[in-house]
Amino acid sequence: MTQIFAPDLFDGKAFLVTGAGGGVGSAVARLLSHLGARLAITDINAPALAATAAATGAIPLAGDLRQVSACDEIVARAVAGLGRLDGLVNAAGLWVEGDSAAATETDWTACIDVNLKATFFLCSHAIPALAATRGAIVNISSDAGVVGNAGAAIYCASKGGVTTMTRALARELAPRGIRVNALCPSDIASPMLDYQARTYGEGDPEGYFARLLTHYPQGAAARFLTPEEVAQNVAFLLSPAAAGITGAAMMLDFGLTAGY
Repeated sequence: MTQIFAPDLFDGKAFLVTGAGGGVGSAVARLLSHLGARLAITDINAPALAATAAATGAIPLAGDLRQVSACDEIVARAVAGLGRLDGLVNAAGLWVEGDSAAATETDWTACIDVNLKATFFLCSHAIPALAATRGAIVNISSDAGVVGNAGAAIYCASKGGVTTMTRALARELAPRGIRVNALCPSDIASPMLDYQARTYGEGDPEGYFARLLTHYPQGAAARFLTPEEVAQNVAFLLSPAAAGITGAAMMLDFGLTAGY
């Protein structure tokens, strides 16, 4: 990984990272740890969470964030274990796609509960601790949280909610010194994207990837983001260099949405 931050950037800082068993959440946790932060991390996948904890020295807090009580408990345990909280990174996410005419309540509830409800209640419960440190929140939204994608209305609804909620929280929490930003990446080469291709690629994962890449303006040079690239932008938004940035929906999408 290219070193673009001072190695002691987050010395003395403490962060909670969700979805830390996945590609993006794990990359975020690893980078923040590398930059000196102390971490608490959470994921519903206990073995994957344990692997990230072993690599970062983080406090592992397995839990199901679809439950508001779990969000409350994880924030409380993170603050108790770390002694403070300087930042929250909401990286847990779930993808759903398909014909809206065939969508089920289960599809809706699963996606909304993970992507939107959990993100809100983690932010909500973290407010007192973050106000004490004048901390920051980074919510991982999506290009689909800014523009609509055909065949992904439920996912777009969840991430559109995250983007607008982030702006609302930024306005609400600015007087308390808390910055709140959304990072809006395009497709990321990660286990989540592999899941999408296996589940929705009609038996042709490589064809699924190829179709996604046709939407990018780079043509034959188009590629997916890496989790490490997303992590670097999360670190920037948490850092003092971003002190003037709050309420932003920062695009990280190779210009995918620039024409909208």
